[in-house]
Amino acid sequence: MPEHLPSPPSWTCTGCGREWPCATKQSQLLAEFGGARAALAVYLGSCLVAATQDLPTMPLPGARLRFLGWLPRARI
Repeated sequence: MPEHLPSPPSWTCTGCGREWPCATKQSQLLAEFGGARAALAVYLGSCLVAATQDLPTMPLPGARLRFLGWLPRARI
């Protein structure tokens, strides 16, 4: 089973070649971090910063959606 890791500087997935985090990695990250949404958001935020440094022409709104937009929202 291939690992779905980021491949900087393109930030594609090593497992499937799609933009990282791909759907498979998103599911894996949710399972790995369990209910620790804040910790997952911090991790993905650091990935977002690194990706924007590697891909300076990537539009920031799209990058935010790609790295953070798929996270489940906290229920109030």
